[in-house]
Amino acid sequence: MSSYNVQLMPQAQKDLDDLSGEMLARLEKIIMGLYDQPRPSKTKKLVGSGSRWRIRVGDYRILYEIDDSLKQVKIFRIAHRKEVYR
Repeated sequence: MSSYNVQLMPQAQKDLDDLSGEMLARLEKIIMGLYDQPRPSKTKKLVGSGSRWRIRVGDYRILYEIDDSLKQVKIFRIAHRKEVYR
C-alpha cells in the first residue's frame, strides 16, 4: 500500500499555528497517520459533501478531502468543534 500525499491548505496551517502544547502534538500525530491511512478508525464521512471527512481529536476536528485516484489528502480546517463547521 503506497502512502498518500498530505497537503495542509492555508487555513489549516493557520489553525495549527494558533495551537500549542499537548493538543498540537495530538493533532500532528493524527495528521502524520493520514499519510498511510487516510481513513483511520473513528473517521466520519461528512454528509452531502462528496469526498470530505472529519476526525475527532478531543474537542477539535480535522476536516479534509481524500482523492484516491491521486493518492492525495487535503486538510482544509483544524478547529474547535464549536468553530469548525462555520
